[in-house]
This record gives sequence, structure tokens and C-alpha cells, in this order.
Amino acid sequence: MTQPPLCLLQIHAHPDDEASKGAGTTALYSARGVRSVLVCCTGGEEGDIINPAMDRPEVRENLHAVRLDELNESVRLLGYDVLHLLGYRDSGMPETEANARPDNFWNAPLDEAVERFVRIIRAEKPQVIISYHEDRDWYPHPDHIRVWEITEPAFEAAGDPDRFPDAGEPWQPSKLYYVSWSLGRIKALHQAHLDYGVESPFERWFEGKFPDRDDRFTTRIDVGEYMSQRRAALLAHATQVTPDGFWMKLPDEVSRAAYPWEDFILERSLVDTGVAPGDTEHDLFAGLHNAVNVQ
Repeated sequence: MTQPPLCLLQIHAHPDDEASKGAGTTALYSARGVRSVLVCCTGGEEGDIINPAMDRPEVRENLHAVRLDELNESVRLLGYDVLHLLGYRDSGMPETEANARPDNFWNAPLDEAVERFVRIIRAEKPQVIISYHEDRDWYPHPDHIRVWEITEPAFEAAGDPDRFPDAGEPWQPSKLYYVSWSLGRIKALHQAHLDYGVESPFERWFEGKFPDRDDRFTTRIDVGEYMSQRRAALLAHATQVTPDGFWMKLPDEVSRAAYPWEDFILERSLVDTGVAPGDTEHDLFAGLHNAVNVQ
């Protein structure tokens, strides 16, 4: 049987998350001809305007539209083939007015949100899905937690003809990854800032006791050649990123020398990846180029 074209689907909570998490990996696989799909769950309506140059009345009054324009430019720069909006409002942080709204992502019925995601999975037919791990301590944003809550149920339901029968023909993804920052990455970039003679934005991450979960990471993708696209995608989110801010202090060549990788946790695999236990995987599609199903 002819295998469908390779497809990588990523699900993110807000506009700009696609540029700060796994963006180099997106650019790499897009350059290799892999179909790249982005699902953005909310419109980012509750985001602060971090860039003073964008803190203008016409921006504040139309923040939703502005952030979607920024998202579309980031999507173009990273090489995504298609963008799907899951259709929910930004949930804001706990105990805020926005968090109580019935139209936000956090308050959406779980099955409703899962079905919306299943419908996209079945339409796009990805072999690989990238999402978030559960993080209720370091960054407990409701929308990020909600992304985690809907992803694995959708991964399982998408291939089940008895689940959501009106959401399209069943399609079973093969691999589910969580994208995150490893402590090793943070330490390397922190030291690179100090060596370069600039203040490290990661100092406060150590003060906050960033969790060491490096033993969970299974997969490391070399994105050194795509750092300029990652930077451009971040800068496309002009309301959220300043040219001299957090993400921009190091030249790309310095960042590349310090840590040219993006890190992932392989949470579920229905194929034999060919990677020995304990070894590091270097291709999200390992086991899928000539897939051997191990369900």
C-alpha cells in the first residue's frame, strides 16, 4: 500500500508559541518537503503588549486581529503549509475575568475541544503530532494545560471509527511528541550569554528552580541552519517580542555554537523507531520512512 506523504502537525496554545517552541524544527522539516500543519487553539486576546513601539490605541483596541496578522506572518516565515484555528478565546490566567468567560479554551467542554482537534487530524493525516507535556508548576497557564489535556485523547480517538463518527474518516497518527526546553539547553544558553558579555535572561529561571526533567527527553533535532528563520518568526510577533529583548540578545551564530538543538519527549509511538533504548533519536519520523506498525 502506498504510504501518504509525510505530515507534521503541531498544536499550540497562542499566537507566538509556534515561534518559541519547535520553530527551527518546523523550518527544517518544511525545507525537507514534509507537509507542516499548525493548530492554534486561541487568539491570544489576553496577551500583554510587551513591545513599547506597539503599545498604541489602535493596537490595543484590535489586539485579536493584530495577533492573528502576526501569526500568519510567522507561519509564512517558518514554512507551514496550513494554519488551523481551533476557535477559542484566550483563557487568561487563573482568577482573572478572562478566565471566567464561557467562550475561552479552558472552559470549553473537553469532548467538544477534542472533537475539533480530531476533525483536523483526520483531515490532515499527520504521522507525527507535537504538543505540550503537563506542566502545572513551572508555567501553569490554563491554555497550555488544556492543550495537553486534549492532545492524547485526540491522538487515540482520531483512529477510532466509533469516536466522533461525524468528524471525518478515521486516521491514526503514529507518534506523539512533547516539545519543551531542557535544562541542558537553558544552562548552555545562560553560559553563552555570560561568555558573550551580556546579561542572561535565564538567571531568573534558575532562581525559580526550573525543573530538571532531562531524563525524559528522547529526541534532539539539530536546527542550527534554521535559527535565522526562528528569529524572524519571533520578531513577526511584534506585540510580544522586542528586537533587543529576551530572545534576541545573542547572535544566531553564538546560539548555534552553544546549543543548536531543539528537544522533544517521545510520549507515544506506534512504530518501531529503530532507536535503541537510552539512545537519542535525531529524526521525528524515525520508523516512519519505512513504517513498521507495532500497535
